[in-house]
Amino acid sequence: MATSGESDALVVGAGVAGLTAAIRLAEAGFSVRVRAERPPLETTSATAGASWGPYMVSDPRVLHWSEQTRLTLEKLAADASSGVRLVRGLEAAPYPMDPPQWALGVGDFELCRADELPPRYVSGWRYTIPLVEMPRYLAYLTRRLAALGVVVEIGAINSLREVAGSAGLLVNCTGLGSRFLVPDDEVYPTRGQLVVVDNPGVETFFQDNAENEDLTYFLPHGDHVVLGGCALRRSDSLEPDRASAIAIVERCAEVEPRFRNATIRKILVGLRPSRPRVRVERDSVSGVPVIHNYGHGGAGLTLSWGCADEVVTLVGR
Repeated sequence: MATSGESDALVVGAGVAGLTAAIRLAEAGFSVRVRAERPPLETTSATAGASWGPYMVSDPRVLHWSEQTRLTLEKLAADASSGVRLVRGLEAAPYPMDPPQWALGVGDFELCRADELPPRYVSGWRYTIPLVEMPRYLAYLTRRLAALGVVVEIGAINSLREVAGSAGLLVNCTGLGSRFLVPDDEVYPTRGQLVVVDNPGVETFFQDNAENEDLTYFLPHGDHVVLGGCALRRSDSLEPDRASAIAIVERCAEVEPRFRNATIRKILVGLRPSRPRVRVERDSVSGVPVIHNYGHGGAGLTLSWGCADEVVTLVGR
């Protein structure tokens, strides 16, 4: 595909979507470069909880993408250095709710009885899903790319047109940055805040299905637990909110009382790249083909491998 001295593909963005797409392209035999404004550990992906589950995202292709990603993450869990672990836990809702189709495909899925649910919750289920410690996972993906001969180049990009001549193909994985790089005015931020605490001995996860901006979940990662959270649409503040952090701990303590006196290590804030529909499609800029892969909302990890496979498929069309 490429001319002499030119890479086949330039992946723009070094969050989980960009790194995963770059891996799949390199494994498919393409010469790949990755360029991003910030290194992986400074991206929004690094501040995610993170658990598998297609939340805050809308697209009919989500079921397939999320299933492909879960199957891949389950395999990666065998490698302790990946940061991926398979953990059993509870998902619940404070209102009558049928489990979503994507949950039913998990092997040990089982509905809960009313007496198995925490106070205030009326429906729920248990299953074992991948939990991912994102800093470790991003480092793992970066190492995997390096083994394929791909490095992450750090440098600001003002528009896709600016880099259109640097490769035979562009893959846009810039998340919220697509507002300006494409530009795409359908992309907007959804602010999330997490609280990291010492683990008081919790080994299972909990996640709720709230209908408002206040979420309740906890994800154990060895000696610490990530507590969440919130979903503030069209808020772009990255300043930690102490009052919100205290409220998050209190909500989690209502489900698991051991968090009531947990020691707070840090507060994390990130902006989810929301869009009415995930954009994974072929386009062009200045005559150069572009594959867009952004707008994953709160499901960047959950859709990552499925969307990366879709990127490779679109390249071949």
